[in-house]
Amino acid sequence: MEQAITSSDFNFPGQVSVYKGKVRDVYTLSNGLVVMVASDRISAFDHILPKGIPFKGQVLNQVATLFLEATKDIVPNWLIATPDPSVAIGLKCEPIRIEMVIRGYLAGHAAREYKSGKRILCGVTLPEGLKENDRLPAPIITPATKADEGHDEDISREEIIARGILPEETYKQLEDYTYKLFARGTEIAAKQGLILVDTKYEFGIHDGKIYLIDEIHTPDSSRYFYKEGYEERQEKGEIQKQLSKEFVRQWLIENGFQGLEGQNIPDMPDEFVKTITERYIELYERITGNAFVKSDTSDIKERIEKNVTAFLESY
Repeated sequence: MEQAITSSDFNFPGQVSVYKGKVRDVYTLSNGLVVMVASDRISAFDHILPKGIPFKGQVLNQVATLFLEATKDIVPNWLIATPDPSVAIGLKCEPIRIEMVIRGYLAGHAAREYKSGKRILCGVTLPEGLKENDRLPAPIITPATKADEGHDEDISREEIIARGILPEETYKQLEDYTYKLFARGTEIAAKQGLILVDTKYEFGIHDGKIYLIDEIHTPDSSRYFYKEGYEERQEKGEIQKQLSKEFVRQWLIENGFQGLEGQNIPDMPDEFVKTITERYIELYERITGNAFVKSDTSDIKERIEKNVTAFLESY
């Protein structure tokens, strides 16, 4: 099998700190830049799974780069350069501790909540009579608190403002950006025969201004359905054909894991790991319309260090 990068311990020129998230390792430099390494780690139910997925980091980084470029007319973003297939370098922003989750369809977490009988999600009332994967009357925003560890938690617009997490004007601006970004993502996906079902956006502050940060419209942060056959599958009550991490979550559920206390993460067979890689590459090719070019994985860490150092020396 090709090699995967599941951890990193770089010491880049001017490095002052490092933060390791579920998937990305973020190195902060003294010149106000951050180096974001997209590892091949995969998380589900807020747990990092034991095995890395070859090329996953490259897919995430390259899809995010494409969409950040395609949306910078809507909102400024943090990205400056991608000197390596798995690395993005950009402006250091102070993260806003709210994830702006937006849903155009009743799927995933929202579908599970709806099935359990809930009709209000993050302060938004959902109509009766919806089936899983039905299109919603209009996209809805269901924010979540951004947790460093453990579960992100659903929160309503009203709670965010009442608890003073964000001023109302700032939250309204985030809402506006979120709707516009989702509309652009939906439009780009449609051209490629895909439906952007739901996604999340993260924002930060730099020099007093709101910036879009992290990744957008990747298979880690988004769910896509195939447009062709969607209506027929809904009418027949069939499972939608989709490109997202949901099939990994489903496999974990079938193998007795939902991130609950006392549950053990099942070991993923190599064949399943290979399937996940193939699905990530398929999404890249579908969403970009380009063939995926596999990077050299013989020594990923050496490759990254060389490419990043060369960029920083010339910046």
